Amino acid sequence: MSTTTTAVEKTCIDTIRTLSMDAVQRANSGHPGAPIALAPLTYTLYRKVLRFNPKNPAFANRDRFVLSNGHASMLLYSTLHLSGYDVSMDDLKQFRQLHSKTPGHPEYGHTPGVETTTGPLGQGAANSVGMAVAERWLAAYFNRPQHEIVDHRVYAVLGDGCMMEGITAEAASFAGHQKLDNLTWFYDSNRITIEGETDLAYSDDVTKRFEAYGWNVLSIENVEETDELLKAIDQAHTESNRPTLIITPSIIGYGAPTRQNTAKAHGEPLGDDEIRGAKEFYGWSHGPFEVPADVNEAWTNQCIANGETIESQWNEKFDAYDKAHPELAKEWRTLQAGEFPESWREAFPTFNADAKGMATRASGGKTLAAVSASIPWLIGGSADLAPSTKTLLPDTSDMSADQPLGRNMRFGIREHSMAAICNGICLSKLRPFGASFMVFTDYARPSIRLSALMGLPVAYVFTHDSIGVGEDGPTHQPVEHLAALRAIPNLDVFRPGDANETAAAWEHTLQSTERPVMLSLSRQNVPTLDPSEFNDTRTAIRGGYVLTTDSDAPQVILIGTGTELQHCVAAYRSLKSEGINARIVSLPCWELFERQDEAYRASVLPPEITARVGIEAGIAMGWERYIGKDGIMISHETFGMSAPCDEVMAHFGITADAVADAARKLIRQLAN
Repeated sequence: MSTTTTAVEKTCIDTIRTLSMDAVQRANSGHPGAPIALAPLTYTLYRKVLRFNPKNPAFANRDRFVLSNGHASMLLYSTLHLSGYDVSMDDLKQFRQLHSKTPGHPEYGHTPGVETTTGPLGQGAANSVGMAVAERWLAAYFNRPQHEIVDHRVYAVLGDGCMMEGITAEAASFAGHQKLDNLTWFYDSNRITIEGETDLAYSDDVTKRFEAYGWNVLSIENVEETDELLKAIDQAHTESNRPTLIITPSIIGYGAPTRQNTAKAHGEPLGDDEIRGAKEFYGWSHGPFEVPADVNEAWTNQCIANGETIESQWNEKFDAYDKAHPELAKEWRTLQAGEFPESWREAFPTFNADAKGMATRASGGKTLAAVSASIPWLIGGSADLAPSTKTLLPDTSDMSADQPLGRNMRFGIREHSMAAICNGICLSKLRPFGASFMVFTDYARPSIRLSALMGLPVAYVFTHDSIGVGEDGPTHQPVEHLAALRAIPNLDVFRPGDANETAAAWEHTLQSTERPVMLSLSRQNVPTLDPSEFNDTRTAIRGGYVLTTDSDAPQVILIGTGTELQHCVAAYRSLKSEGINARIVSLPCWELFERQDEAYRASVLPPEITARVGIEAGIAMGWERYIGKDGIMISHETFGMSAPCDEVMAHFGITADAVADAARKLIRQLAN
């Protein structure tokens, strides 16, 4: 411990350690090593550096702290408890138990003071980059001379595992390029992983690596040196052109007699003997889960008092801001409420009927461009594919260190961190979108999953969504991706069938507040349907609907999504000419359709009509719920091939003729 650390400070630090090891032991599950090692860091941050109000964890201008190595969750829970947040001693005792506030890894929205869900290593690091991007944008948009209401900072702790993950490299490269000087990372270099010492698989020169990314790199001898840690943080605060990495070596399981500095301290309870030995090493004379009175006085009570003062002073600043800039203050309140300016719905375009039509990526781009003018805090970009995904916003600049108000984000070819950075931006109340090709959702999937887990309304715009990609061939033709995305809980996957359905999909996306939306858009053109012939495709906002207007007693139901909806339309016309009454059902978003009431769903897909044909240029997994045991599904179950779109579709039987033939077959079968 630092020679300048006072006795009460040492007690505060050791309280984090003992609470953490006691909770893991009681649960008989968890990771005690890192919480024990990093206690000096979180004590220093929460007691001496961070600006927050534990009685209002949502205080808008609070500093953000992210524990990227989320397995060290007891470090955070113990620190939050001691800092005065609504995390009680009983909550600590219920670590990793059903319905507790203290799950195995930190979960956003579940535990007061937890800024983001972490656990998959590196995700939190990338989230923190998004938070830093958002802070800089908010400051540039709202601050005015003599009235600065946004000036918080972002801090994250990363372990050796985070440093090894590719997402961290992507995010660090992006942060360095953007010169995010409001961002500080702490690298907990304890050199231990589950399998043993890190040199089994890892020998990076981290200093040189991050200097190459454009970071300011500082280092202290040991995390126990809290005075040196504070000096390094102060240096980070003076940096005006780079993010800062502070390398903080630690001893995992510090003080445990036989387990400190070993892999055994990482991911299993220490055991009674090791805990006893560690507490003797600390000079700890208190019982399990005991917080000494001087800790409450020197830490908890002070944090509560300081937090109230910090927020009160900010409120006074905001009142003055409101008087000087009332329109901006109104926008701030709107943004903080998760809402948009009143006129945003008026901006949506309507597309005229057109047999040639346009690709849904094109109509999606036109919709995004139109609506973005009404929503200043709608920002985002593509993983180097904006010309193809049609997601470049007009009338705005690219975001950069020199242009922090730019709304076009150039993520580079970094799909994984793009999605995670969008999560961090969304956690800071802005509305982000990220775009790429559908096949590359595989690269972004872990971050998309965490968007869904946290209930963040991130917009994902992924185009080139089927074997209709054509000439690029099977490496770029998604086949199983729609099914894989639909398998993610709390993610709405929208595959619109024409331009107006695409506009409806964007409307649903932007009004969503509790889940992300995946827009699956086409490379190839699709007809824009005629509202004089069909029902208004804007009803797609209910997820599924009856497209045809003359199908009250249908003999067969034709169900399509996306670019295959046109094949249902062509088949319907052919069948109609033969006297066969068919109903077309457009089903662009299964998840939204399933949230409609049973009566509505039955009106669209009457259970008594079992003659059903479905078509989608992807695997059939999941379609059985709509096709039923008597229906026929026209799908694509293998990889694609390189050729022009129409030839690929015809080769694999994704055609209007296939739909009509299947409908005739079903009608004959039912007639017999």
